[in-house]
Amino acid sequence: MIRDITIGQYYPSDSVIHRLDPRVKLAGTLLYIISIFFVQNWIGFVLAILMFGVVVKMAKIPLSYMVRGLKSILILLIFSVVMNLFLIREGKVLVHFWIITITDKGVMTAGFLAMRLTLLVLGSSLMTLTTTPLALTDGLERAMRPLKKIHVPVHEIAMMMSIALRFIPILLEETDKIIKAQQARGADFESGNLLQRAKAMVPILVPLFISAFRRAEDLATAMESRCYRGDVGRTRMKELVYSRNDKIAYVLILLGAALLIASRYLPFASLFAGTGGTI
Repeated sequence: MIRDITIGQYYPSDSVIHRLDPRVKLAGTLLYIISIFFVQNWIGFVLAILMFGVVVKMAKIPLSYMVRGLKSILILLIFSVVMNLFLIREGKVLVHFWIITITDKGVMTAGFLAMRLTLLVLGSSLMTLTTTPLALTDGLERAMRPLKKIHVPVHEIAMMMSIALRFIPILLEETDKIIKAQQARGADFESGNLLQRAKAMVPILVPLFISAFRRAEDLATAMESRCYRGDVGRTRMKELVYSRNDKIAYVLILLGAALLIASRYLPFASLFAGTGGTI
């Protein structure tokens, strides 16, 4: 399960998506997430899946590698789907047994919610899989540069996000090592009820927190020894400059977002519509 988390990971590949400016990918991810919340029918979800599939194909990332990341939200996904499936009583009754009632509207809402959560996680993972943490930090800082005029600490915010993204794979690897070490000593994390499993996690959390604080202290010492003083007087080895492909990508992103939002208002979209669902 630990190795199945893909958010924060980077998948090296020589693709047109990897070579795009990080600001383009940040804007594309943000618009994609916003557009997904506007989709309320099957037509929109089919379009969103097709768009996502095209981008994954261009990024040269195995689909199985991306789908593996859904295991980390499997419990949340199942819980949300079940809640919508059984709690929505509107529409035509499909199944009725004792206190359990399943309607066609509940099934459609649960299906829409499952697709929305899946696309949100996969879309966010795609950005980190195709962008190095350093490039993502530079792109975020450049995108937020206008906020400096109102004294927002843009560089510090970008630096904190960069450190957080760098620590995700490190902490996941550390957690995996601790789990294997505890299992080698006879620890059992699979049997027992929920409370017993939670107690069994204590031998993992304690050394993990100690390791995280130690790494944070080492990082702070390394930054001080290199005379890090924030954004004042800093230069970059690679300046971000928009290329022709970046401009084309912006146009395609805007057209794709407009198409997803417009799918909600198609004349025949009501035939395929459902509700947004609740988590």
